[in-house]
Amino acid sequence: MISRSQVVQTARSIAAIQGEDGGVPWPEGHVDAWNHIECLMAMSVAGLGAEVRKGYEWLEHHQRTDGSWASKILDGRAVEANGESNHAAYIAVGVWHELLVTKDEAFAGRMWPVVKKALDYVVGLQTPRGEIVWERDAVGRASDYALLTGSSSIHQGLRCGVLLADHLGDPQPHWELAADRLAHVIMAHPEAFADKSRFSMDWYYPVLGGAVRGPDAFELLHREWATFVVPGLGIRCVSDQPWVTGAETCELVLALDALGDRAQAERLFDDMQHLRHDDGSYWTGWQFANRKHFPHERSGYTAAAVVLAADALSGLTPAAGIFRAAAAPSVIPADPEACGCTPARA
Repeated sequence: MISRSQVVQTARSIAAIQGEDGGVPWPEGHVDAWNHIECLMAMSVAGLGAEVRKGYEWLEHHQRTDGSWASKILDGRAVEANGESNHAAYIAVGVWHELLVTKDEAFAGRMWPVVKKALDYVVGLQTPRGEIVWERDAVGRASDYALLTGSSSIHQGLRCGVLLADHLGDPQPHWELAADRLAHVIMAHPEAFADKSRFSMDWYYPVLGGAVRGPDAFELLHREWATFVVPGLGIRCVSDQPWVTGAETCELVLALDALGDRAQAERLFDDMQHLRHDDGSYWTGWQFANRKHFPHERSGYTAAAVVLAADALSGLTPAAGIFRAAAAPSVIPADPEACGCTPARA
């Protein structure tokens, strides 16, 4: 494990790359809403309140009228104008997380219209079967396919949105219905999603996002454990390359913690600490055949995943259990015959 002071140091490494406009960029320089929000959550764990609120102002400023964000924003301009559904959904996770950490009701009330527009954009992309397609393109056309990792993250966003809506006294039952139907298709219909099975995220994200829990989740993780986990180093980003990545390893840590498997979670978290830099930042990954960092960069999103995993394992904030709480209700059937519902909202 890393200490509280090391957690703060890592969060400050994220603040160090935050732009003057509040955006937290990828190493390449662009900002996307999902990774940006994850970085804000990590800085909130460390108490960097001013930086976090500046980041939420960035989100308010760049949200479009349909509730989405451009998928890549560089120097304040959209360089890829499609709107990804999982990017939009993650604002609910971020705002709920910030409310849990700070108890700031005024902040939650101010951000509520942003969350509401974003999640309505998301459920507008749900198919009759229940999956949520991954984007609208630059002219507003919905994609014809869904991604398992993205839909799993959306599931968590919808669950957090329902909790936030109920807390603020503005229930959104169509979000809950959308989340239930999405959880069903994630559990029972792998054919609903494009095949990205070489990526480790497609392996563990159904657990991380809460759609699959209990014995089914343990069985799912056991099935590909040997494919992706490299003892002593972390987990592979993709199954066919000798490359472990810190963000994916820490997300698996969060998934294992959500299942109550603390021993495995702590072991994996310790294994990936070889990626820590002296300034508290983290290398994105390690190519263990060539024994080189790959890519040769330290990324804010990797540091953010480390901080969130440390919070889950050590209980540093009242939001430490936010990934545990994403679980779908146990009443959802895994029966394939239950599909074919009309969309939650037209």
